[in-house]
Amino acid sequence: MLNDITVLMTGAGAPGAPGILRCYKNNGERNIRIIGVDIKDRVPTICNLDAFYQIPRPSEENFCDTVLNIARQEGAVVIQPLVTKELEVFSSHRTLFEQAGVKLCCSDHASLEIANNKGKLLQFMQKHGLEVPSFFIVHTVQEFRQACDKLCYPEKTVCFKPTVGNGSRGFRIIDHKKDLFKMLFEEKPNSSYISIEQALHIFQSAPQLPELLVMEFLPGNEYSIDILANHGESIAVVPRKRLQLNGGISTDCLIENNPAIIDYCKRIVSSLELDGNIGIQVRADENGIYKILEINPRVQGSIVSCAAAGVNLPYLAIKKALGENIKDSDVHINWGTEMLRYWNEVYYDAAGHAFAY
Repeated sequence: MLNDITVLMTGAGAPGAPGILRCYKNNGERNIRIIGVDIKDRVPTICNLDAFYQIPRPSEENFCDTVLNIARQEGAVVIQPLVTKELEVFSSHRTLFEQAGVKLCCSDHASLEIANNKGKLLQFMQKHGLEVPSFFIVHTVQEFRQACDKLCYPEKTVCFKPTVGNGSRGFRIIDHKKDLFKMLFEEKPNSSYISIEQALHIFQSAPQLPELLVMEFLPGNEYSIDILANHGESIAVVPRKRLQLNGGISTDCLIENNPAIIDYCKRIVSSLELDGNIGIQVRADENGIYKILEINPRVQGSIVSCAAAGVNLPYLAIKKALGENIKDSDVHINWGTEMLRYWNEVYYDAAGHAFAY
């Protein structure tokens, strides 16, 4: 057995946190003491943590000092962020943490600045000869309408989302063939479809649009790919076909050996020199060519399915950060593993004490 260690995990209240905690606990090599932090004061993972702290938002000045003080107090040797908005803050202060003996599981700041901005990402990939959807970056309602025209709407379906954002926030699909009446009365109210009239009405009621990415809609199968990278070199690439989603989160997915997607993702990781746990989402266009939707340069919420299939990517990222050897057997993948997700609960009593039932 390797030496016991303490790991600090941010975003302890994130939907994927319970699975990531199982990755830590079921690593098969060492005991890991887990410190969870979150901007919320209560998290559903509380019963599975060795300690929990509430922290400031990453936009607040005392964010890094607070997290570092917790890491020092608890003896954490590695920090693994689960929250996208924290990544650039951590990477900008990497020296501060490493001087204190704490390793960060995140890419360098220059890579994150591109990966976290969907517009910059597509421009970067286009410049480096990587396949991307047809797209436009817009700032006004007029530019939005022009982009839809250039993408041949209404003959073709288009979609849009903010260039900076995560968790499907602000993402909508515009398809004039979609039956909005049927959607209203036969589907649950979590659809991503919207009419162009509805979108324009919303935009015109706002004082200013956020920077938007307007692009062709990719109608094919969607995949979320979990990757472990070492400064541009892909150690493991695991595509997951997303069979069913709820609010942008996979509730049914299949680990699939897809050479075309694996090669595409390796080229993306290499061009951006990404490091650590990386998530890439792709979809096939009408000709079956896989094109990027976005990058999540962190641990993704359904990465536990990869661990169930034999490759424990969150734990391997911790080993990499500590400079430990990763063996070939560590990245053996049992292709064809399928994950079905269900809800679970934790409770707090009137005094604020957590308990499971």
